[in-house]
Amino acid sequence: MRALVLLAALGLAGCASTLQRLGDAGGPPVMAPSGDPTKDPSWRPVTMPMPAAHPVQQEANALWRPGGRAFFADQRAANVGDIVTVLVNITDAADLKNASTATRNGNEALGTPGLFGLENAIPRILPKASASSLISTNSSNANTGSGEIKRNETITLRLAGVVTQVLPNGNLAVAARQQVRVNSELRQLEVSGVIRPQDIASDNTVLHDRMAEARISYGGRGQLTDVQAPRYGQQLMDILLPF
Repeated sequence: MRALVLLAALGLAGCASTLQRLGDAGGPPVMAPSGDPTKDPSWRPVTMPMPAAHPVQQEANALWRPGGRAFFADQRAANVGDIVTVLVNITDAADLKNASTATRNGNEALGTPGLFGLENAIPRILPKASASSLISTNSSNANTGSGEIKRNETITLRLAGVVTQVLPNGNLAVAARQQVRVNSELRQLEVSGVIRPQDIASDNTVLHDRMAEARISYGGRGQLTDVQAPRYGQQLMDILLPF
């Protein structure tokens, strides 16, 4: 039953992908219109653990207003709809090697030359057995394993995002999307996460490593991407076939 449901889901997804590709035939991929990120069907409000709320005390004749971060007007993103630039600079390298070797040999022998005279009854019960060597076993085991992982990744992105939520503790939920079309290839960048207003620099930029629950996506679609990707029928067979 589950296999039938999976086949139906993959078939619908394949049909949608096929219709989209047919619509792009003869021209470049169609870019999505600019709009409110919260209207995307996949968008969901962010819920994070919040500290207890503390009432703000209004003080008369105070030079600083409660919650103010600067003496002059702050031009950095602070409210829903404000724009902030997200800087993504990922340089990831990993080189792991593992090797293991295990060897074990065992020999066991058991005999009862004398056991209160009962050893004389052994030939009658087991005609081919000898009391001096009733049991003899030996074993040998050898295991060798090795593994190696090498990975180098470098991602450098710079794109503007929109503040979609101001959480109760003042943190900001940010969603950034960008599409770039070159000839018949459409590249789509997506970054989302939660940032602190204190981590926004004076030029209204924030680093990706200051972003909590960060989700960074760099991909696209087009004629070259279609050629490089296996057909959905082949993907289906790769999932279902156990061989």
